[in-house]
Amino acid sequence: MGNYSREEIIQLAEEEDVEFIRLQFTDMFGTLKNIAVTVRELPKALNNEFVVDASFIAGVAEESETDLFLYPDPDTFTILPWRPQQGKVARMFCDLYHADGTPYKSSSRYILKQVSEQAKADGYTCFIDPECEFFLFHSDDNGMPTTLTHERAGYLDISPLDLGENARRDMVLNLEEMGIEVESSHHETAPAQHEIDFKNGEASKIADRIMTFKMAVRVIAKRHGLHATFMPKPRVEVNGSGMHVGMSLYKDGKNIFESQTDSGELSEEAYYFIGGLLAHSREMALITNPLVNSYKRLVPGYEAPTELTWTRKNHNSLVRIPVTRRGSTRIELRSPDAASNPYLVFAVCLAAGLDGLKNKIMPIKASNCSDEDFGKESSAVEHLPENLKEAMELFENSSWMEGILGKEFCQQYLEAKRKEWQQYTRQVTDWEIEQYLYKI
Repeated sequence: MGNYSREEIIQLAEEEDVEFIRLQFTDMFGTLKNIAVTVRELPKALNNEFVVDASFIAGVAEESETDLFLYPDPDTFTILPWRPQQGKVARMFCDLYHADGTPYKSSSRYILKQVSEQAKADGYTCFIDPECEFFLFHSDDNGMPTTLTHERAGYLDISPLDLGENARRDMVLNLEEMGIEVESSHHETAPAQHEIDFKNGEASKIADRIMTFKMAVRVIAKRHGLHATFMPKPRVEVNGSGMHVGMSLYKDGKNIFESQTDSGELSEEAYYFIGGLLAHSREMALITNPLVNSYKRLVPGYEAPTELTWTRKNHNSLVRIPVTRRGSTRIELRSPDAASNPYLVFAVCLAAGLDGLKNKIMPIKASNCSDEDFGKESSAVEHLPENLKEAMELFENSSWMEGILGKEFCQQYLEAKRKEWQQYTRQVTDWEIEQYLYKI
């Protein structure tokens, strides 16, 4: 991905023998959508002339005006390396606009851009360093996904224990070919669980890269006969998959989280940023942890946060300060999961931190307990929501969230989540059958 002009894209498509262009965008739940056009229609696409019927897109179904125009972002033009090399396929991310030329304000990409622009107006630029986890499971004889795996590999294990090593290698190579600089990849704690980390960058660019990353991971996994899933907790007995969000805030070219007087120490601004994250994390949970299944991950004993604490060493705290070299200090929020919409997650995280700076919100004292003793410190410590219903209630009562996401977005999002919760509560689970059928 690079800085391309309209003319450069048309020329590049011709030189690279591109036949199809996917015009992609993300719905409010972080699901990637697209329409494909032939290279002949590329000038028309770059003139913002293609329309999608938004009545079938999550979050827009009730609107009277359902036609939205796709405005491709030229900087996101990239060729999909896993597609045929003769008659190639490229893609561009698009923003959504109304017919009168005004932006569709409930677009998650638009929401993140607005928060980022507000930060820049105050002199700040946020860099994001995400850690994206996923599982690679077998598919059945019909090609349908399962939660089965033959491997027993653990943290940082290698082949032959790590049976997904070749698939992960191909994922990295394809991401690199698309211009995404991968810093490292490894096997995670649970069997069949993996992580790929790429170079940090400005929030909006990293959100685009995560969407590209998810697409690439799932496609490459399928080519290896596997199913890649970003479901937060697909198996009850092992760790779930998170999307830990590392954040650095720059002003005048300097990382303001690093103390300028005490090497290795946090600045006053860093404390305020942490305070903002802790203050708003409960009402943010419906965004950072958007599924019924998300709250099966946020339980003690599986290196996932439950309490609103921060620390330098404890992996169960909500906020952690990773060990870094001087100048690269960052603040890591550990609650977001891999199923969340990265545009929205980054938007609310940045807004929460900035609110902490603005109102000088000082966090509680750092937690010093070990992983084993975590949760024993104080009953007065607040907790993350225990389920989707509690998260919905906190979200619904938050005027702060409405100010970031917009009233219309919040209403549509809540309506969808209420339906999800209602459908879930009506299910009769295997656990219920096992517990009650034989004795009642």
